Amino acid sequence: MCRVTHDFSLSRRLVTKSALLGSATLLLGAGGPAQAGSRAAAAAPARNDAVLRLPAPTGRHPVGCQSVYLVDTSRPDPLTPEFPVRELMLTVFYPARDVTGLARAPQLPPRAAGLFGRIAPLGPLHLPAAGVDWRATLSHSFVGATPRPGRRPVLVYSPGGGDPRGWGTSLAEDLASHGAVVVTVDHPGDAAAVEFPDVTPFRRDRVRMTVLRGDPRDQPSLWRTVIDARIADLHFVLDRFEHAADLPLPHGLARTLDLSRVGVYGHSAGGSAVTEVLFENRRVRAGINLEGYLDYPPTTPGGAATPFPVTSEGVDRPLFLLGSAGFNRRREMDRSWSALTTRSGRRVRTERIADANHWIFTDYAAVLPQLQTAGLMTARQRNALIGTVSPTVSVPEIRHAVRGFFAQHLTAH
Repeated sequence: MCRVTHDFSLSRRLVTKSALLGSATLLLGAGGPAQAGSRAAAAAPARNDAVLRLPAPTGRHPVGCQSVYLVDTSRPDPLTPEFPVRELMLTVFYPARDVTGLARAPQLPPRAAGLFGRIAPLGPLHLPAAGVDWRATLSHSFVGATPRPGRRPVLVYSPGGGDPRGWGTSLAEDLASHGAVVVTVDHPGDAAAVEFPDVTPFRRDRVRMTVLRGDPRDQPSLWRTVIDARIADLHFVLDRFEHAADLPLPHGLARTLDLSRVGVYGHSAGGSAVTEVLFENRRVRAGINLEGYLDYPPTTPGGAATPFPVTSEGVDRPLFLLGSAGFNRRREMDRSWSALTTRSGRRVRTERIADANHWIFTDYAAVLPQLQTAGLMTARQRNALIGTVSPTVSVPEIRHAVRGFFAQHLTAH
């Protein structure tokens, strides 16, 4: 257990075990020009639109949050090469000392949320085109709260392909409420909609839309670009947090970061990226892959997939491969996961969530049942995305599994 003021404690509930499991990097973007609509205002929500709610964190600390804008001047943007630098947006969640009088942050920034509502019906989740106010969903974190003193493990999260970082809010908040500092990362050009603090000479909109269309594994060159961009993004974030005092963080937060206890976790494409980052970056002590492939797809029909370096060589630090029992491309996933486990031995733990599907590891686990109750999604649609498991079961189960793994492997020296 982590010796951080009794944080990260875990009642050790076991997740249903399995041999191997699958995942996809299915994307939110679909159809239409990449930047089309980014200047257009999203339609105003109707007065009776559904307002969705996220589950509250379970730890003993209130949670603060802060958005952070970073620029990597060492490389042009991989997905839009005419952008001369790579811009990133982060949210940092942390245990707070006092949140009295502070406002709860929205799950998604307002402009990004409005545009998300316009494009979400086009993606593989086929979210409703009307009837939901995506801008009204609040997190359980408070903007600019005073950090709680202590020494905290640092966890970095990469979302699924096409997903904004906000769809990992619930799990990030829960980890922070138990004593971790959690950094969620948007990957612009990949994420559906990323809102920046301002425009730039090369980016004339505050919100940048995704360039992705469908599943990029059907476009091998694009998929390689997406994953390699994410890997570079995460290395850059870890580099910058080595100099956390120079970042625009709440006063005192930089002093709480224990960079000898860094973990990474990610969903789908994010899971792919963090696994390779664990392999490449010695600062990372443990990682969790939530249904992410570990190979590049064949470049020709009938050709062989190209394994990631981590898949070819194995890992020498703890890795948790956690998936869903119902994902329909599990066989395709198995080839890379089995190769990695063969080369890594007991350092890799593999489990799955019963009665679940691919998006169960995101805020959709709690949100989609609410859409179904409101008559905005059928049971069949919901089950194809998150499975039949109730959020009263899946949300605690995933929180316990993730928190328990990091508690075990990020103990204080």
